[in-house]
Amino acid sequence: MSKRFELLVFDWDGTLMDSEARIVACIKASIADLGLEPRSADSIRNIIGLGLREAIFTLYPDGSDSMLDAMVERYRYHFITANPTGSELFAGARETIEQLAEANYLLAVATGKGRQGLNKVLEETGLGEYFHTTRCADETFSKPHPMMLEQIMDELGVEPGDTLMIGDTEYDMQLASNARTRALAVSYGVHEKARLLQHQPLHCLDAIDELGDWLHGYNTQR
Repeated sequence: MSKRFELLVFDWDGTLMDSEARIVACIKASIADLGLEPRSADSIRNIIGLGLREAIFTLYPDGSDSMLDAMVERYRYHFITANPTGSELFAGARETIEQLAEANYLLAVATGKGRQGLNKVLEETGLGEYFHTTRCADETFSKPHPMMLEQIMDELGVEPGDTLMIGDTEYDMQLASNARTRALAVSYGVHEKARLLQHQPLHCLDAIDELGDWLHGYNTQR
């Protein structure tokens, strides 16, 4: 059976890994370290998916460059070293990635995480071997700018029409639109389903282990 997509690009947080609680805890701890005005958990959840500097700027639009730098440093300290909050892959995520690799899809990650953070979770989960390339927000422009996805496609030699972006936020949907690829949403992450559907993804999955069957059905459509 021919594939409608050659390259599948996954967001990480909220799509493959249930890391919302850890990210919120690390942002709150960083805010407390610097004595900044607190932000609600909802406002912090809303910026998950953006690059770290862009996320902090969204929370503190009047913040100075030195404050942004300090927040980045404190967040990385808490996320990489200090915070004990656990993060697990969503149920079925590992098996789904393994099955897609066996089906000879090209697999990639486009994430708002920094390189150090992504490398950490790829090693911890053992999924790093399955991805042909990855891009992080501290290596290129943050979502929803298209460069992250464009660089992945250029590296792997795949056209936008053969690429599917899979994610849980409107930033992922906008990224796909800006890079002229198609998008597939997941409803179990940080942005509500109605918000995602406004960007007209091909479909919205309610669990990551639905992806294989959805791809099979999409591939058989005439």
